[in-house]
Amino acid sequence: MMKTVLTIFGATGNLMHIKLVPALIRLFKSGHLNNDTSVICVSRRDYNQEMYYEHLLSSVSPSLDLESIKNKLTYFQMDLQNPEDYQNLKKKIELTYGNDIQSLFYLAVSPEFFVEIAQGISQAGLVEKGNIRNRVVFEKPFGHSFESAKSINTQLENYFTESQIYRIDHYLGKDMIQNILVMRFGNIVFENNWSRDSIEKIDILVKEHSGIGNRGSYYDQSGAMNDMVQSHLLQMLALITMEPPKSLDSAEIRKNKIEVLKKTTIDNQSAIFGQYIGYLSEQGIPSDSSTETFVCLKAQVDTPRFKDVPIYLITGKKLDEKIAEIIIHFKEHTLANTLWPNQKPLHNQLVIGVSEYEGVRFQMNFKTPGLNDNLVETSLDYCHSCQKIGNNPEAYEKLLKDFIENTPTLFTSWDEIEASWKIVDPIDFIRETLIHYADIDDLRSKIRERKGREDIDL
Repeated sequence: MMKTVLTIFGATGNLMHIKLVPALIRLFKSGHLNNDTSVICVSRRDYNQEMYYEHLLSSVSPSLDLESIKNKLTYFQMDLQNPEDYQNLKKKIELTYGNDIQSLFYLAVSPEFFVEIAQGISQAGLVEKGNIRNRVVFEKPFGHSFESAKSINTQLENYFTESQIYRIDHYLGKDMIQNILVMRFGNIVFENNWSRDSIEKIDILVKEHSGIGNRGSYYDQSGAMNDMVQSHLLQMLALITMEPPKSLDSAEIRKNKIEVLKKTTIDNQSAIFGQYIGYLSEQGIPSDSSTETFVCLKAQVDTPRFKDVPIYLITGKKLDEKIAEIIIHFKEHTLANTLWPNQKPLHNQLVIGVSEYEGVRFQMNFKTPGLNDNLVETSLDYCHSCQKIGNNPEAYEKLLKDFIENTPTLFTSWDEIEASWKIVDPIDFIRETLIHYADIDDLRSKIRERKGREDIDL
């Protein structure tokens, strides 16, 4: 079996501590990564091997069995702007692991370093353009606009082919996102009703109870639009509205997602932007910032299946709960209204919980127990996370495993990135329309008062 060497740039950053180290520990312990896999941890800090291990001990969760992968991790100090250091990294890999290896690179760094590192590993011969045994992962955000994303991609094309580039959207690694395809295409009861004939509207919500935490310098440059809508929410929209694929091949799935994204538009007049009160006092935020922390958009997908079905994309911070879910609202059942004219049966809803609740709830009408004919709303509930035994695999475990195994289905292609940016870039943001809200009740009230909107379910 060919050896795999995974080199992680940014090995002293938060992503390494919070996501990558836990994922690596679980993958090694579960046997999904074997003894032929090694990890080189790159950072500019002046550490030796033992100092780096002590750094990890003080940074990652104490509940993790860091000792179990201690011998898999090798620390390497380098200056990202020094070409000689890339040559030294190449010598280190060749002397330690040889040449007949799968050499992979994970860029857990700010996007401003993407091109610089790509150039460095390419010019040093650490990667060979077109050699699929050399692949590179890029974290989001991939640009801050269509033009900036296009510029990054154009430069990366000098060093890699598209098949060597893996762009992470960690939402795609979540179990229930992957389950959308199974639920839609593996159950005739849903697929036969998955169209404008049966669906009234769709809500795609990602709400957070907390504020921005210590992400001020990053968040103020992106806002809710670029941080959440351009990536996570539009990816969920694509999976919900794409046409049935001919197979589960990654190229086929991506093709269908791109087709639907190219037919997706946003109603500019319906856009709502908000900023939670207290945002301007957060660390790293300018006192006059107009960055949005809440977004509500009304999207349309111009396909025969979903034409004229409103799709609401809603995301925000400092709201009532932390949750991500997709709600399919089915149309009113005219026969039910005829048979129970005095009770008005409730509309059916399918709720797909992505996080924190993972599962599916199908809301439907039933008769109450007893001699009367009263109707009551009830639900069939499948708790996905309840079915898991032991540690629940997180998104980064799945994504790391797929990257190492060269399975690109859950990673975004350039065509998807391009289509997503072309959807959000034209949206007008007028500073004077920003709603300042204290909490979700205040936000609801101000949306009704200032926008006259009753169609938004928060």
